[in-house]
Amino acid sequence: MELLEEHPEVLDKVEVMWVDSGYDGDKFALAVWLMIQADVEVMQRTGKQFEVLPKRWVVERTFGWFNQYHRLSKDYERLPEMSEAAIYAVMTRVMLRRLVV
Repeated sequence: MELLEEHPEVLDKVEVMWVDSGYDGDKFALAVWLMIQADVEVMQRTGKQFEVLPKRWVVERTFGWFNQYHRLSKDYERLPEMSEAAIYAVMTRVMLRRLVV
């Protein structure tokens, strides 16, 4: 929510925001709509057993790619800008490897 409050211009192209069931509720959806005019879709589980939730697996898969690289496996950086640069470097490498293969 802090990102929405402090830097709404970063999210000006967001049309739909997928959130975990912890963000379920009309107040959150209304706050997002008022700040960036985006719809909120809550990804909820249907049972108590493990299940792959739509859209959520994309984030988990990306975190798995990050863990393959030592620099991103832990939070070694002092500045958030350095972590951001490392993420861009790793994702560039991942995309280039997919294009070459």
